Amino acid sequence: MMKRVIVYILILLANFASSASAQERKVENRPYTDLRPFHFGVVVGTHLQDVELLNVGPQTITHEDGTVVQSNIVADQDRYDAGFTVGVLGELRLNKHFQFRVAPAMYFGNRHLSFLNLNEQDAAGKPLEQRQDLKTAYISTALNLIFAAPRFNNHRPYIMAGINPMINLSGKGEDFIRLKRYDMFAEIGLGCDFYLPFFKLRPELKFMFSLVNSLDTNRERSISNKNMLPYILSVKESRTKIIALSFYFE
Repeated sequence: MMKRVIVYILILLANFASSASAQERKVENRPYTDLRPFHFGVVVGTHLQDVELLNVGPQTITHEDGTVVQSNIVADQDRYDAGFTVGVLGELRLNKHFQFRVAPAMYFGNRHLSFLNLNEQDAAGKPLEQRQDLKTAYISTALNLIFAAPRFNNHRPYIMAGINPMINLSGKGEDFIRLKRYDMFAEIGLGCDFYLPFFKLRPELKFMFSLVNSLDTNRERSISNKNMLPYILSVKESRTKIIALSFYFE
């Protein structure tokens, strides 16, 4: 899915570049807005959260009372639900082409997980399935370096990259999988400035990849229902990802 999105973006950028070269110069809106040394803005948007789970596979679990259980559970994210993003930004002009942006924001989203127990079957003879909605509410502070092309008429494309430390505020006691409180993402993306009469609109698409194992490996210590243990121990590592479409108003 992500590769397909990247291909579409490259095609759109190629079409944009060819059409821009054929355009004539027009009257510019807000011609001096990019000369400000520092400015603020707000951001709203939507995003899709993904998580890559590394399954343990077949395993033997020994409970405290000595009971031995054979387990073989496969966990995966089986659905994408759109989330919501809202925040503010402060941007520093470094020179004609480079800007440094700090964008504190909140990411509200969900990851829908399924767990297939290959050692147990339901009435239809299929592997017994359990589900979990892994809801997240992240506080983030993105630190981005932006490289912008020269402005042409009332638009200006750019690319960006940076890091984004996040704090996860969610996590329920009955969840099989729980994510760590702190995470660190690398970001890369692209966008375009549109200079409108009263403000600058900046749509931006970015891809975010976790740099650490985001799985809470201490989850098994905090449960009282031992029947959850095979599901909790079925995953040994997780890598979180986010695709975000944001609209900056500056």
